[in-house]
Amino acid sequence: MFFINPPFKAEYGKFSRESRSPAITKSGALYYPLWLIYAAAYAEKKGFDIAFLDAPAKQWDENQSFAYIREHAGETGLFILDTSTPSIESDVRFGEKLKRQYPEAFILLVGTHPSSTVLETLEMGNQIDGVARKEYDQTVLELAGALKSGDDLSGIRGLTYRKDGEIFQNEDVEYMTELDEIPFAAEFIKKYLDPKDYFFAAAHYPSIQIFTGRGCPSRCTFCVYPQTMHGHQYRLRSPENVVREFQYIAEHFPDVKEVVIEDDTFTVNKKRVLEICKLLCQAEIPKRLKWLCNARVNLDLETMKAMKRAGCRLIIPGIESGSQEILNNIKKGTTLEQIEQYVANAKKAGLLVHACYMVGNRGETKETMKKTLELALCLNTDTAQFFPLIPYPGTEAYQWARENGFIKEGYSHYCKEDGTHNCVLDLPGLSGKEMVDFCDYARKKYYLRIRYILHRLAVGLRDPEDLKRSLKAFGRLRKYLFG
Repeated sequence: MFFINPPFKAEYGKFSRESRSPAITKSGALYYPLWLIYAAAYAEKKGFDIAFLDAPAKQWDENQSFAYIREHAGETGLFILDTSTPSIESDVRFGEKLKRQYPEAFILLVGTHPSSTVLETLEMGNQIDGVARKEYDQTVLELAGALKSGDDLSGIRGLTYRKDGEIFQNEDVEYMTELDEIPFAAEFIKKYLDPKDYFFAAAHYPSIQIFTGRGCPSRCTFCVYPQTMHGHQYRLRSPENVVREFQYIAEHFPDVKEVVIEDDTFTVNKKRVLEICKLLCQAEIPKRLKWLCNARVNLDLETMKAMKRAGCRLIIPGIESGSQEILNNIKKGTTLEQIEQYVANAKKAGLLVHACYMVGNRGETKETMKKTLELALCLNTDTAQFFPLIPYPGTEAYQWARENGFIKEGYSHYCKEDGTHNCVLDLPGLSGKEMVDFCDYARKKYYLRIRYILHRLAVGLRDPEDLKRSLKAFGRLRKYLFG
């Protein structure tokens, strides 16, 4: 089996395909291709020989990627290609080129986009053999076994495949519940990847990303992974299993300074979070590693303090909007009062906050955007990001935008020519350009305040690693702040 994160726009930078909004980011962030990593690690654990290529991490183009594939493919009969909405046309073309070079192999696409647009994706390229829908670890495993033994593919759950010119769609695969059975991402990274190839602007560099669970109980209309791949049941690794991975990272990655917990809602289960924190302290992990996580604004002060003692440095909430009406429209399940209390509690606990703001959701106006910026300046979190809504196929936000004629047709619009994010929406009374201009203005207004600059210097004096992180991110962002 050959797992591939294909090249895309390598001439402009590193394309972060598995981030929630795939692009070449302005901060230079590059996410680990974690879902591809977990599927590959699981297949290897079950006895299959694997090869792995993350072309964006090396900023390789097609020629460099195919050279590596030819060197390592051997008798590979199954290629698994990660995809994304902005890159889907390129991903399909790459898969077809693979098929021409390896005509006996099965070319399989995975990811949020083909999971949501199965038939449309297969119609893009008639040499693509199939799509593994939704959570694909088990589907890939069953497919590899069937191909090896020559069995019929009709019983492979989660697979849509092409046979004799026809397309067949099997029943869905069940979500995995025994997540402790999946090997640590860190073990796989140690064997196949280089942490220094990856960068997350909010984390100390270098860092390692992991998931401690799958799925999300929240129903936010815009969030792509729960709606297209992993569902709304939050399935968990055991606290002991999570802490063992922290210990593995501490022992085997002397240069790594921080662990990024990528779960959409890591803090949803308070009892589990407190148990993880207790075990981290018992293992003396805080002496060696810091960590950060996504944390909804219903997180309480007691848990924040426990997280701080256990080595948590920063939390990332999706605040989204300064308008309660918009928060209700997008099914966020949060209130402005909760948001204000959350930030106040984080400051009491000594945790930094990276706040995420979004414009362009249902009900957005110039006035509500102004409220969002006012809230951001009032909360004065350690860092903040401002982006237009990018609705992806398979989400409620995409359905709303398409039904109302707010979204541009075609997927090439999702990124600009240089691979950076693009606004694909035009709302009544609010154009895409106006949303982009607002986000650029908000970013400058936020980061170029004397109060903020003095705050960052103070934090950097207390934490030299944070100063290095800030300077690295600022170096990437400055052309967007001063341009």
